[in-house]
Amino acid sequence: MAMDTQDEIAQLKREVTELSGLSLATGVILTQLLQTICRRELNPQESAGIIVENARAGIEAFVEQNGSEPAMKNRALEAVGQYEEQIRSVLAV
Repeated sequence: MAMDTQDEIAQLKREVTELSGLSLATGVILTQLLQTICRRELNPQESAGIIVENARAGIEAFVEQNGSEPAMKNRALEAVGQYEEQIRSVLAV
């Protein structure tokens, strides 16, 4: 029985590692795409603000409709803040 538990823990660790890698790649690609889109706008800072606000509103609506865990909502909103920092860091002020 203990071996089954250890095998399951090892499998879960592998899955978390894989999902973390996918999440990292997705985040980097998304940030690059958003930076490129914003740079093409006449007002890149405003464009970034609109994207971020729409993302926050989308998260709020999703959570409200699906009764999602507060921790998921908080992490999603935190991630939007991180994306915002990354996007704005390369835009002209």
